[in-house]
Amino acid sequence: MKKIELVFIVIVLVLGCKNAPKANTYSSTVKKNKTISTEKYRPQHHFTPKTNWMNDPNGLVYYNGNYHLFYQYYPDSTVWGPMHWGHAKSKDLLQWEHRSIALYPDSLGYIFSGSAVIDKQNSAGFGKNTMVAVYTYHDPVAEKAGNDQYQSQGIAYSLDEGETWVKYQNNPVVKNPGIKDFRDPKVFWNKEKAVWQMVLVAKDHVQIYESKNLKVWNKISEFRFEENRELGVWECPDLFKLKVNNEDEEKWVLIVSHGGESAPNGGSGTRYFVGDYDGTTFTTDQKESHWLDYGTDNYAGVTYNDTPTNKRIFIGWMSNWNYATVTPTKSWRSAMTLPRELQLMKSGDNYLVKSKLIDGFENMLSTPNQEHITGTYPHQFKYEYLQSSSISFDATIEREMQVNLFNEKGDELMIGYRKDDGMFYLDRGRAGVLDFSEKYKESSYQTMEIGHRNSMNIHVVLDASSIEVFINEGEYVMTAQIFTNEPLTSFLFDQKKGGAIKNFSLKHIKRKEDAYKKAK
Repeated sequence: MKKIELVFIVIVLVLGCKNAPKANTYSSTVKKNKTISTEKYRPQHHFTPKTNWMNDPNGLVYYNGNYHLFYQYYPDSTVWGPMHWGHAKSKDLLQWEHRSIALYPDSLGYIFSGSAVIDKQNSAGFGKNTMVAVYTYHDPVAEKAGNDQYQSQGIAYSLDEGETWVKYQNNPVVKNPGIKDFRDPKVFWNKEKAVWQMVLVAKDHVQIYESKNLKVWNKISEFRFEENRELGVWECPDLFKLKVNNEDEEKWVLIVSHGGESAPNGGSGTRYFVGDYDGTTFTTDQKESHWLDYGTDNYAGVTYNDTPTNKRIFIGWMSNWNYATVTPTKSWRSAMTLPRELQLMKSGDNYLVKSKLIDGFENMLSTPNQEHITGTYPHQFKYEYLQSSSISFDATIEREMQVNLFNEKGDELMIGYRKDDGMFYLDRGRAGVLDFSEKYKESSYQTMEIGHRNSMNIHVVLDASSIEVFINEGEYVMTAQIFTNEPLTSFLFDQKKGGAIKNFSLKHIKRKEDAYKKAK
């Protein structure tokens, strides 16, 4: 959740709850007969808002056959403004149905990031199996007046699976203790203690709370990490348990996002800690930061509560605060990453969180018509729908591996690996439009250190204005936005670099049918 800029802190709460628009209304700059799926740069296979501004995913929860995605939303502009919670739902995490706006600003402030749970035992007294949202209130009037206590935590509940909401009359449920940045609650049910628990961030550390009823919360511990460099304000925490290598050993993972210039390739990014949690205190032996994604465009991600298979499913905001408000889209701005299953592996004495595309993604893939492919397949070929494709292959490396994706207009995107220094790289410096942001241009060449390797599996997913690269089933990941002048159509594996490929697979990602249904 980005800190408010003064340009937005003007008259608050005229938008507030008392006169909030009806739940069905959207501000739209899309022409009446224009089809959203044909807009330039709009991804076909990632979630995007129907119109206007979106950032952090919020309230990720599964209930009664549906995955719910709430998100930071401003319905009146394509740039950040007074925050609402938008809402969408899906049966498979891939094809989304837009729903009505869930939460509007009110007299306590804007509705910042948070989470949602299903109160199966009616602990809060709102009703059995009630959906409860726990979120941050941000009071811009207090902030403008210089009062540091401008953020607190509130709750709301829904009796109809997220369609309509009632805010708790005694909000806030967690008052500000005198900390300027105090936000982004992630709530989960601790089965061992039979109690609700919450992680939230307080400037430069995580605080842990617990509650029996979601209304009264008590702080039980803090987690701090001694930094070797300044990483900026902590945001969007998440705490959960994973099996190690899918075996009996279990560890806890704490996710934290950071704005500023802290991420490996500049701007905002998300790191994680692996450790132990005794139900009160989280501890780690980790000595340095590990990052969930080394590309510039995966931020503020959190995981789902109550997935039916108990898998830990993650979705991130596919943008970067360095340039999020100026990307060259028209009627909408920002997308979410493809959903990923987080898994924990151990390599030597180190634990590593893998980000693997969910299994259901394969259902969206189809074999291309061979008549549409020309050239020397698979080393150098042309395919009209390359920028809506899934590409995977095994590479062996003698010196360097490089793949060029390009078109006849001169746009070119490169990914590669250098064995001498163990660096994997992504270069979008010639991949279309760059001049909308100096920060975007500066971060065009991105790297991640993966060590000296003789071989690796590479999976690339392209979708209009994005590329997601998964190394060895998500052992390392790079996510980046790209804004090509025309779609990329040609693939070249540079054999002169000293590498070879095998087990090559090119799949077309099917266009979603009726993916953007109107809200009822």
